[in-house]
Amino acid sequence: MSQPATSSIPDDALSAATEQVRRAAQDKAKRPSIAGFFDEATNTVTYVAHDPASGEAAIIDSVLDYDAAAGRTSHGSAELIVEYVKANDLTVTWLIETHAHADHISGAPYLQEKLGGKLSIGREIIQVQDVFGKLFNAGTDFERDGSQFDHLFTDGETFKLGEIEGIPLHVPGHTPADYAFIIGDAAFVGDTIFMPDFGTARADFPGGDARQLYRSIQRLLSLPGETRLFLCHDYKAPGRDEYAWETTVRQQREENVHVKQGTSEDEFVAMRTQRDSTLSMPELIMPSVQVNIRGGHLPEPEENGVSYIKIPVNTL
Repeated sequence: MSQPATSSIPDDALSAATEQVRRAAQDKAKRPSIAGFFDEATNTVTYVAHDPASGEAAIIDSVLDYDAAAGRTSHGSAELIVEYVKANDLTVTWLIETHAHADHISGAPYLQEKLGGKLSIGREIIQVQDVFGKLFNAGTDFERDGSQFDHLFTDGETFKLGEIEGIPLHVPGHTPADYAFIIGDAAFVGDTIFMPDFGTARADFPGGDARQLYRSIQRLLSLPGETRLFLCHDYKAPGRDEYAWETTVRQQREENVHVKQGTSEDEFVAMRTQRDSTLSMPELIMPSVQVNIRGGHLPEPEENGVSYIKIPVNTL
C-alpha cells in the first residue's frame, strides 16, 4: 500500500489554526464555553459556543424537527437553544452550518428569527447547490450562488466571538462543502470524523470523495493534540451504551478505528469504498438536502400556497 500523500506547499490556514489553538491552550480567556444539545431522532448535536466575557455566541448545526410521515415541521429542538441563549443572556453573532446536511433539516432560519445572527456556510456550497439543484430539477428560480446565506466562509478566513479567535478550515470529502470551524481551542468538525470507536464519515454522496476525505482528516489531525473536537453526530459504537460527541486530536490519532496513525491513504480508501457500498441512504436525505441548500428554508410555495419536497425516483 502507498503511504499518505504529502505536499511541500505551505498550509497557511492550518498554521494559523495551530497557533490559535496554542494561544488558547495557554490562556483560558481565549477558550469558548460550549454547550451541546443532542437530538436523538437524527443523532445530531447542535452546539452553542460563546465567549464568557462578552456573551457573543455561535450556534453550530441546528436542527428543525421534521415528521417525514406527516410532512410537518416543529421547533422543539430549536426552542431548547432559544431557552439556553436567553437564560445565559447571550448574543448570537453567527449561525454556522458545517455543510449542507443530508440527515437533518437546519433550524437556522427559525433561530435567526428568534435570536439574530448571520447565517453562514463555506463558499463551496455553490458546488453542492449546482449538483443537487440539477438532481431535484429545482429550476431557474433557484439561485446557485450561495445567496440564501448571509456569509460564505473561505478557507483560512478569520472571525471572532467577542475576543475569542475563530478560523474555518475546508475539509471536503464527505461533501465538497464541508468545513471545520476552529474557535479558540475547539474544533467543530461536522460529519468529517466521528468518535474514535465509530470512525469516519461516508464519502459516497454526489460530490463525495474518499481520497479527499482522508486528506481532509489528516489536515485536521495535524492540529495540536490537545485540540478539542466536537462532532456533529454519534451513533453509539458497538459495546458503548452512552452517546458521546467530544474527543481530541490526540485521541483520534491514536484510536480512530478507520484512520489512526499508520493507516495509509490507499487502505482508508479501500475500507471507506467497501463500507459505503453497504450503507443505505439517510432516511431524511430527500427533504434535508432540498431544504439545506436553500439555507434551511423550505422550497417556495406553489400556486396553492403549499411547499413541496420532490422525490426523484431511481436516481440516488
